[in-house]
Amino acid sequence: MSYKIVALPGDGIGPEILNGSLEILSQLSSDFNFNYEIETHDFGGIAIDNHGTPLPDTTLNACKQADAILLGAVGGPKWTDPNNRPEQGLLGIRKSLGLFANIRPTTVTSGTSHLSPIKKERVAGTDFILVRELTGGIYFGEPKHWNEKQALDSLTYTREEIERIARVAFDLAQKRHKKLTSVDKENVLSSSKLWRKVINDVANEYPDVEVNHLLVDACAMHLITNPSQFDVIVTENLFGDILSDEASVIPGSLGLSPSASFSENGPRLYEPIHGSAPDIANQDKANPFGMLLSLVMCLRESLKETEAANKLESVVYQLIEEEKTTRDLNGNYNTSDIFKFVKQNL
Repeated sequence: MSYKIVALPGDGIGPEILNGSLEILSQLSSDFNFNYEIETHDFGGIAIDNHGTPLPDTTLNACKQADAILLGAVGGPKWTDPNNRPEQGLLGIRKSLGLFANIRPTTVTSGTSHLSPIKKERVAGTDFILVRELTGGIYFGEPKHWNEKQALDSLTYTREEIERIARVAFDLAQKRHKKLTSVDKENVLSSSKLWRKVINDVANEYPDVEVNHLLVDACAMHLITNPSQFDVIVTENLFGDILSDEASVIPGSLGLSPSASFSENGPRLYEPIHGSAPDIANQDKANPFGMLLSLVMCLRESLKETEAANKLESVVYQLIEEEKTTRDLNGNYNTSDIFKFVKQNL
């Protein structure tokens, strides 16, 4: 079988980390005997430059036909038009492909807890997944408008949207340690009152999963003081955006965190959660581990190449334990060095 993969290098450090990861994919396909085709398309700021829009029709159509999508990063200070920003391409592709579920693992492996900015005894053993609802909430709610005197964003959710993301989270918890933490702001927001009720209703379908509710501000505190308590966290779009970025520094760097976004039936999109880091673009300084771990998720979830995924994942964490890392992890190596080390260890 030959897999069809769409590559979206994007902006800033995106092309560096994605192109290097595609070289690793090529080596893995040879080592583990699987075939694939790559189509590369403009997306984000580079697409605005070349096509006038962050999500050209050619890019979207290619993504709809793919088995998997690999995304580098988008955005940068160059694109300032509020009506035509690179990030609008992300919202557009999520909505067009129905990518309602975002899965972001946070793991502190043995021997790496010293890299965290938090005391290592607090973060040791941390291993949880944050499940973020991705196509509802305040980012997509209507009405929405702004001018120089007034702005309005609408935070809306339906029961169906919450049930759908809840089942994703409960299914994950059932396969892990059977603990689910739902995060909301039920004491203030009407949308959160509905969120909590629906979570409790869906919980009746999963009697073996322990359910805990946390207000978002309390969850933000617990992520720092006791992150190892969590197994699966599920939350709405805005809260998930913020909490997942907070969680990403627990292992030591934003550059370590992968993610996967998926719909009910279509292709899944894999990307590191960091931004485009334009201040270090094209300087061989970017941390590629988040992109490589996103490739691991792609191999495991979309391509079903479990052996290749396990091998690459073990190599990444081995390099981190050996302190063969980029500067954001107190290492002395460049992006190209990391890719060289990965190839050698494979």
